[in-house]
Amino acid sequence: MAAIYLETPIKADIHKVFDLARDIDLHQQSTGKTNEKAIAGRTSGLIEENETVTWRARHLGVYQTLTTKIISMEKPVQFTDIMLKGAFKMMKHQHIFKKKNDITLMIDIFEFESPLGLIGRLFNRIFLKNYMKNFLLERNKLIKNLAENH
Repeated sequence: MAAIYLETPIKADIHKVFDLARDIDLHQQSTGKTNEKAIAGRTSGLIEENETVTWRARHLGVYQTLTTKIISMEKPVQFTDIMLKGAFKMMKHQHIFKKKNDITLMIDIFEFESPLGLIGRLFNRIFLKNYMKNFLLERNKLIKNLAENH
């Protein structure tokens, strides 16, 4: 299994950052390179606990679908989503928010496993982990910009 850990300090209220992180419309804005669209389940607005969203996006030249579900949420400190259907063998994304003075620390713990055993693990190490990290960094950059400037 591969894991990505990111910390993004944001000079904004924890509630604002939390809501931006679970905003389906903002997520679609941040994924222009992959043309990601919410096509089923919650397709706009703020996703809530026990809701699902199915995404359609172009990754590595191929259109793929991914269905995730929010399995836990404690406003405004955390929410976790997991993959129900998609290209990964397993995917879990923990979103954690900590208030420190006038900063909200947004923490991403993204764990995933590719199918195909050894070949999948090699693909993770050589390419996919870095690809997914950059995907998350792009999303976090937009959240930070909107939270700090609006």
